[in-house]
Amino acid sequence: MKKLALICASLLLFLSTTVFAEEHAYTAIEHASAALAQGKADKAPALVQHAEQALEHAKMAESVAQGHSKTQMQSAVKSLEKAISQGKTGDAKSATESTQEALGFLQAGNK
Repeated sequence: MKKLALICASLLLFLSTTVFAEEHAYTAIEHASAALAQGKADKAPALVQHAEQALEHAKMAESVAQGHSKTQMQSAVKSLEKAISQGKTGDAKSATESTQEALGFLQAGNK
């Protein structure tokens, strides 16, 4: 009986971390998409604002993701950090490209 309870608890923990990763990845995708739209409109400050929110959720998704998804989230975090840095200098074009890259990683990691 104790083994069954342990197995059930382990399974529940595994499934719940997957759900949390998906929730944060989905929210990160929403904000990265908004950042991308702002970048295409040449609005670097708005891009930075959405990219920072995407970064926050991407980091949370990364912390609970596993395997391939974790690798993708790590890459997304790096790209979002780069986009934020570029956006803060007013380089909307480069920031948009980095945001597009991050969005690709987020989508790949959320499968």
